[in-house]
Amino acid sequence: MRETFVLLLLAHVLADFLMQSGAMVRNKHRPAVLLAHTAIVLVCAVALTGNANPVLLLLAAAHAAIDAVKTGFRLAGLRWFLADQAAHLVTLVLAAAIAPDLWSTGLWPAVLPPDLVAAIPWVALHLAGLVLATRTGGFVVGALLAPYLVSSPDLADGGLPGAGQAIGLLERGLTYLLVVIGQPTGVTFLIAAKSVLRFNTVSGDRKASEYVIIGTLASIGWAMLTALAILALAGPADPVP
Repeated sequence: MRETFVLLLLAHVLADFLMQSGAMVRNKHRPAVLLAHTAIVLVCAVALTGNANPVLLLLAAAHAAIDAVKTGFRLAGLRWFLADQAAHLVTLVLAAAIAPDLWSTGLWPAVLPPDLVAAIPWVALHLAGLVLATRTGGFVVGALLAPYLVSSPDLADGGLPGAGQAIGLLERGLTYLLVVIGQPTGVTFLIAAKSVLRFNTVSGDRKASEYVIIGTLASIGWAMLTALAILALAGPADPVP
């Protein structure tokens, strides 16, 4: 069951956070756009598990239903984003519980070398974790900081276009990797380095300082929690380089 869940988790994060464009998110109230996103969810699940079990159709339908509710009721903000993802996570668990052998009876274990088959779920788990830490974390931090930008739009002024997002992706990615390889103390150096580099920018502006502190702690905290959750899911028997 764990291997099946891991492959479904990777399919979900790929479909939701890498293959879903901003235009799709904004226009998901249109049936055609919602159907296209649902098809991507289904294709990712079938491709990664190597299985066309009808359970995956039900999983895709449940995904569409959750998105339709969120879009139809215009549920926005951090709490609804987290609730939406929690609901998707529940459907993944249910699908893996209903059809725990989706992975083992799929195409890939039948055609790939045993050593590669054994490694794929572990690789998939950490790929999913990396996407959750970086891309998903970006949405979480953005939703958390959005109210501050509404009240103080000047906080977003200045800097290179897209640099803030790139910095966030890098710090969350590095944090995730440091925790996964068993070097969580390295995160303190990451925080210290960012603080030094940001000092001249925010030292004279209390609002900017607080904004950066909230964003940094939320970003790194999310990545650490994601890494710990992935390590717990991997279990003590799985090798972590």
